[in-house]
Amino acid sequence: MARYRDAKCRLCRREGQKLFLKGARCFTDKCAIERRNYPPGQHGLNRGKLTAFGVQLREKQKAKRIYGVLESQFRKYFQWAEAERGVTGENLLRLLELRLDNVVHRLGFAASRREGRQMVAHGHFQVSGRKVSIPSFLVKVGDTVQLRPTSKLQPRIDDNLNAGRGQVPQWLELEPNEKKGVVRSLPLRDDIQIPVAEQLIVELYSK
Repeated sequence: MARYRDAKCRLCRREGQKLFLKGARCFTDKCAIERRNYPPGQHGLNRGKLTAFGVQLREKQKAKRIYGVLESQFRKYFQWAEAERGVTGENLLRLLELRLDNVVHRLGFAASRREGRQMVAHGHFQVSGRKVSIPSFLVKVGDTVQLRPTSKLQPRIDDNLNAGRGQVPQWLELEPNEKKGVVRSLPLRDDIQIPVAEQLIVELYSK
């Protein structure tokens, strides 16, 4: 399973804002953005002004890094979004939001999407009664995402739920006592609170 293995904090520094890739650490003064709010590398402080292409590229890179997908995966999502009815940029973000690792994070079971990806890959979750260990699995409206019986006792899950770092979006419903969530509807653009200008990504891929 391909994934980015290098330092996560340098990704936030490259984009110049918090992408919340490391869970609880991002909410402390240990966050790299709090310490060194400039791009990484030898010439980080001397980078020039971005061109129009550079601005579009940065938006695409930012979306990829927030959701933890690689270029080939991201391009595939864009092709699916382009083939669907509606606004391509919104369709793209909706597909990314419906990934199982993101849903686990949105429900509060994981402190970050990275942790959600690990939990899913280790087989801790089932969707509508069926064990799913593929982080990129796309949930559907009406699906129930819950911890497997043997995984409900993990203290890490309770810690994440009690931390309450983010509000569960309206398109999801959390039942904390049962440690499960239900996909009530498809996410709308207003429900997807990420700092990405999706239209710039569409313009980049449309060249």
